[in-house]
Amino acid sequence: MPEPIAAKAIRPLKGTRILSLALNLPGPAALMRCCDMGATCVKLEPPAPAGAPAGSSGDPMGLYNRKAYDQMHRGMRVLAADLKTEKGQQALHKELAKADVLLTSFRPSALRKLGLEWKALRKQYPQLSMVAIVGAPGERAEEPGHDLTYLAENGLVTGLDLPPTLYADMGGSLMTSEAVLQTRLHQHQKGKGVFLEVALSEAAAYLALPRSWGLTLPGSAVGGSHAGYRVYPCKDGRVALAALEPHFSKALAEAAGLRQSHPLAMFSPETHAAVAAFVAGKTRKQLDALATSKDIPLFTLA
Repeated sequence: MPEPIAAKAIRPLKGTRILSLALNLPGPAALMRCCDMGATCVKLEPPAPAGAPAGSSGDPMGLYNRKAYDQMHRGMRVLAADLKTEKGQQALHKELAKADVLLTSFRPSALRKLGLEWKALRKQYPQLSMVAIVGAPGERAEEPGHDLTYLAENGLVTGLDLPPTLYADMGGSLMTSEAVLQTRLHQHQKGKGVFLEVALSEAAAYLALPRSWGLTLPGSAVGGSHAGYRVYPCKDGRVALAALEPHFSKALAEAAGLRQSHPLAMFSPETHAAVAAFVAGKTRKQLDALATSKDIPLFTLA
C-alpha cells in the first residue's frame, strides 16, 4: 500500500494571495487553514484601541485571547489600517491590486460604506474573487447574531449549559477555506473572479443535519438508546463508550458477560442496566486496558 501524502505537502493554494479584512474567529481561522495550504496571506485590521498597550491588535480576538490570535496569524503579514480614512483606503487598494481573493466578515451595509460592494470591486479588479462571511444568508445578513444564536436556531443548544466549543464559527471557517478553493478553481477555469457568501447560520445547520435527520435525538441509536453508545460513570471517572457496530457490540457484551444473541439486544433496558453495572465496577485504567485487549472503542474521562 502506498504511503499517504501529508496534507501540508500538497499546498494547493501555493501562489495564491489572500487579503483578509475578517476579524474575530471564523475569518482568521479560515485564513490560518489557507496559509497551511500554501497561500500568501495578508490581513488588514483596525488600529488598536486608544490607550491599548504597545503591540496590541485591533482585532477583538487579540484582546480576548492573545494565544488564539497568535496561533491563527502565524506565518502571515498583519497590517493596521483605518479603512474609514483616505490613508486606510490607499493601503487597502494597494493590497487589493495584488490579491487573488478578498476575505471579509462585515455586514453588507458596512461593505457598502467602505466601498467594497462586489459590483464595484469586480469592475476595478476583474481577476479578484471575494468570499464574504455573514451571520445569515440573503436578506438576513444584516441581522445581529453570534455562534450561540445560530446553534440555538438549529437545535444544538440543550439545557442552560453553553456548548463546549464554537461550532458555527469553526464550521464556518471550514466552509470559508473551502470557498477560497472554489474561487481559485473558478478563476483557473473561467479566467475571472467570483463572489461567494458563507453564512455561519448555514454552517450550524450543516452540523445539525444528523440531529434533523433524527440520528442523535433521544430514542435513536446514537441518542442514547444503544447501550454500547453512551457516556457511563466508572469507579474513578467516566467513559465515552462507542461500541456501535455489531462486532464492537459483541465484544462489549462478551466482556460484560452478557448473552447477546442479536444486535438489537443492545437496545433493551436489561442490557443498559448490565453494561452500566459492568462499567461502574471498573477503573479508568481497567477500561483502557479492556479497549486494547478486546478492540472496543472507548475513551475514559476524569
